Amino acid sequence: MPEHARITRNRREFLCDACCGFGGLAFASMLAQEELRAAAVHPLAPKPPHMPDKAKAKSVIFLFMAGGPSHIETFDPKPLLNQLSGQKRPAEFGEAKYQFIAGDAKLLGTKRTFRKYGRSGIDVSDLLPRTAQCIDDIAVIRSCYGDMVVHSAAQYQLFTGRVIPGFPSMGAWVIYGLGSESESLPAYVVMPDPKGALEAGQPMYTNGFLPAVYQPTMFRPGGKPVLNLDLPHGVSVNDRRQTLNLIRGLNQATLQPGDTELAARLNAYDLAFKMQTEAPAVFDLASEPAETRELYGIGKEPTNDYGRRCLLARRLVEKGVRFTCVVSGGGPGNMQWDAHEDIEENHLRMAAQTDQPIAALLTDLKRRGLLDSTLVLWGGEFGRSPESQGATGRDHHNLGFTMWMAGGGIKGGQVVGATDAIGLRAVDNPVHLRDIHTTVLRQLGLDQDALSYLHQGRKERLTEIQGKVIDQIV
Repeated sequence: MPEHARITRNRREFLCDACCGFGGLAFASMLAQEELRAAAVHPLAPKPPHMPDKAKAKSVIFLFMAGGPSHIETFDPKPLLNQLSGQKRPAEFGEAKYQFIAGDAKLLGTKRTFRKYGRSGIDVSDLLPRTAQCIDDIAVIRSCYGDMVVHSAAQYQLFTGRVIPGFPSMGAWVIYGLGSESESLPAYVVMPDPKGALEAGQPMYTNGFLPAVYQPTMFRPGGKPVLNLDLPHGVSVNDRRQTLNLIRGLNQATLQPGDTELAARLNAYDLAFKMQTEAPAVFDLASEPAETRELYGIGKEPTNDYGRRCLLARRLVEKGVRFTCVVSGGGPGNMQWDAHEDIEENHLRMAAQTDQPIAALLTDLKRRGLLDSTLVLWGGEFGRSPESQGATGRDHHNLGFTMWMAGGGIKGGQVVGATDAIGLRAVDNPVHLRDIHTTVLRQLGLDQDALSYLHQGRKERLTEIQGKVIDQIV
């Protein structure tokens, strides 16, 4: 039968055909209103994973080492680099583009010493003796690489899969796909370093073009990560509930289809009320046993700040928070893992702040039975160069560097891939940042293709193009 004369075969076609298609428009409008009402009621309700049989993790903690920790000084020993220290890079290793290194730069060996740890016998540097004790739970990925060698673009790619701002972060994608298991805490939390902002700024953490309800909650540094959790003096819970109901009624009276910003604001009011009534206990680290606080290095320097934030990350996971990012490094260059001038001074200081808290987090999650369901990811936006910048520094390096994963169904106690003999380039089983994203999604039971969002006529996704699961560790 000719298409222009076909008989209506189902209800969808009936709506499209009725009144020259106006029936379909009306139905679409009704659906939009229904979705808007549902979003206003509970936009972050838990959702089933795409692949329940593969879903090993329920939540993610990303330990973001901002600025770029050196693989050569941490998890990737290079004896040949030490032998060639002070010489020009041999031509057989190829070329590399750097941001600041001069053309006549010489190779720089490391002063760090490595030894094998755990039953797996994985090499870890003396910078990280506490983390080394957990190595049998860790999958070390020595062959990571990215596309950009400047901080901002590399940070955007690490978080969003793109090298420019405006795209959703992996935290936003995760809660878009799975929702939240907590009604009284944010689904997605970022705990920045108190020393200041990073080059890519807040856009690398945000929801991009996803609805505003998927944006992160940025905690404040210090002892009060969220202000005004206590009810004002003289205001009862019932009084606050009545105020909230009035605000909700006024906002809903003017809520228009597609207004995700106002819908997110409605949800934020509800969440703020629930946090005032239920969340203060979560932030009360004093309620933890003294042994636990000591484990994280809380109450002493230099581990107090990062230890507090790692312990809070564990407490958030216990309460159903889906994605937590704990940032190490903030403010200008040397306050991050950005060792342009002196790799020794910088990495000794940064490792001293984070090694004990990170090991404590893994230990604490494991003994509480949470490591199996919590995927922990460690790494920066890139690594550091085998060549020296100046006399004792290292430049940004995106051609080969190390990240690691633990928990959430990850098979620890193994090494994935390798860089060449001087740590210049990933040569064995290269793992792009999009492969890291794909593996994180897979452990949560999310399919990188199914996790998409129609934006400006194109179905967008975190991995942009097809990422690969790191099969060796899942």
